[in-house]
Amino acid sequence: MSKTSSLPFTVDKTENFYDRLGDYVGDVFYDMLPEQGYELRDEQIYMAFQLEQAFKNKRTIFAEAGVGTGKTFVYLLYAICYARHQRKPAIISCADETLIEQLVKKGGDIEKLEEALGLSVDVRLAKSREQYVCVRKLDALANRTDDESVLAVHDQIPDFVFDQGASMQAFERYGDRKEYPWVSNQTWEKIAWDPLQQCSTCEWRHRSGQTLNREYYRHATDLIICSHDFYMEHVWTKESRKREGQMPLLPEASCVVFDEGHLLEFAAQKGLTYRFHADTLTKVLTGYMSQDVREETLYLIEDILALHEDWFDLLSEKSTIVEGSSRKEVTLSDNLMQMARTLNEKVQQVLEQLVFDSELFTIDPYHIRIIEEYLEFFSYGLSILLKDDEGIYWLEETGTDTTLVIMPRLVEDVLKKEVFSQSIPFIFSSATLSQGGDFSHLADSLGIASYDSFSVSSPFDYERQMGIFGHVDKEDKWSRIRKQLHENEGRSLLLFSSKQEMDLFRSWADKQDWTFSMLYEGDREISETVRKFQLDPSSVLCSYHLWEGLDVPGDALTQVIIVSLPFPPHDPVFQAKRKHAVNPIESVDEPYMLLRLRQGIGRLIRSSDDSGTIHIWLKPEEATSYQPAIEKVLPVEIQW
Repeated sequence: MSKTSSLPFTVDKTENFYDRLGDYVGDVFYDMLPEQGYELRDEQIYMAFQLEQAFKNKRTIFAEAGVGTGKTFVYLLYAICYARHQRKPAIISCADETLIEQLVKKGGDIEKLEEALGLSVDVRLAKSREQYVCVRKLDALANRTDDESVLAVHDQIPDFVFDQGASMQAFERYGDRKEYPWVSNQTWEKIAWDPLQQCSTCEWRHRSGQTLNREYYRHATDLIICSHDFYMEHVWTKESRKREGQMPLLPEASCVVFDEGHLLEFAAQKGLTYRFHADTLTKVLTGYMSQDVREETLYLIEDILALHEDWFDLLSEKSTIVEGSSRKEVTLSDNLMQMARTLNEKVQQVLEQLVFDSELFTIDPYHIRIIEEYLEFFSYGLSILLKDDEGIYWLEETGTDTTLVIMPRLVEDVLKKEVFSQSIPFIFSSATLSQGGDFSHLADSLGIASYDSFSVSSPFDYERQMGIFGHVDKEDKWSRIRKQLHENEGRSLLLFSSKQEMDLFRSWADKQDWTFSMLYEGDREISETVRKFQLDPSSVLCSYHLWEGLDVPGDALTQVIIVSLPFPPHDPVFQAKRKHAVNPIESVDEPYMLLRLRQGIGRLIRSSDDSGTIHIWLKPEEATSYQPAIEKVLPVEIQW
């Protein structure tokens, strides 16, 4: 079958596109896919009809479809056809890089669809900046380290990057995290882009991996796949980038699909976050002082620098560690708030001085714009902090770097205006979008006033395929989990509630003898770790992120152990949610835990041939408080 990159059906002037699309989709699911060995699923047919209406009427739709319904094939098929009809790419926004990998890997859903239907899909990845190597950091580190993993990355950077005289024709894409699977997450942070990098003034910027990749994915004709974080970064920076003469991170889209759309609110909050590094303001203002500026301005800058240093010292003093979180809680005293107000007033004065200094033509206009941009960013972030009850804030401390993070508490108004006001189809797809069939909680949190919705359950025979066992954590939990792993001969996924919990288990496990490989999230690039788990029939995968997105059918995964109930952390983001809830347990903690629990359980049965067991560990007080709610959401009866 020859592959096609045009519409896979014809539409003449007398025919309606949506009628022909409906006929084609019917042929796909009733005839073409079954002929290729795929089973006919009523759930897919129903979902296809619902999505057709959403695309036809340019509506937002919540498509809640259980594991095994084939929902990915449905939304991909509509997105590809609609993109070709509108001549604009469809954006598929995924929860994280693991989900992206499930779509685009060899043998993944897109390749399966291409092979089954004879399509040639132009799919390109738009990854967040943290997913690319920073050559500036890498080159500096490579000159003073003997870390072989870092030196191996440096060796793989193309020659043209270092050769300033190289021809533009020599450019090629490089620098993606996935290309260096041997690098641990901890090492990657040392060589990857981070918010401290001043990309706009960097000598490498036109040869950096992220710049070249961005130029490549902009020209996609069918699909651009990105993470929720990246999509939200695009939304929040779109107008400012236009003002600065830059293109938005993503091109105009025909439609947007949010896979695991229940996680979009967290990405939206994260995307609106203001991060203040202790030394960035100092660097910006010190650079300003080195210019030919007036004496009045110099004195003002000196006042700001001294006050800023005292303010960060007090922030560190007033912050406390939160267990299970990298975020330190800050208590905003009257003194801290007064210092913030004074800082903001003085920054506003500097912005006014910049206008006078720029008119003297003694400072490079580009340099003035960089200073102005950062000071406006700094001032706006402080204004959120100073407004009563509008901000969430915390401190992050890593080595010598201290960062104050400020984010707005609510994002629905911004989302309503900047995203869901567009007259294009928005598709939310997940097995867990509603609370007992009610989608209003998710819709309200995202500022979505009008939407369609439906739910279809999984076609799998869970009673036959799955056993669920509950365990109360009284003592010797790790040893009992070790016994469960040995009895299953590995082939297990251990899901932890946090990295700290996984590290505690690892400290214990490293002292034990295992007859199979123990794989830990973070030791290598995540898709490489998952691939290794799939290929090693007796390995155990330990993770704190893979509650969603992991798709490992077959004998490689026949047991999921949920090491503890996945409650939200007691960090400032969730503390703010709890503070504004009438009943924090019922409206914040329990819904989050139950949704995540359902997602974790969904990792086990990925095909009609799979079978296995789920083990859920609870503390004694949790068993008392949450047992009825847990039993209500499980696909089969739990055995205690």
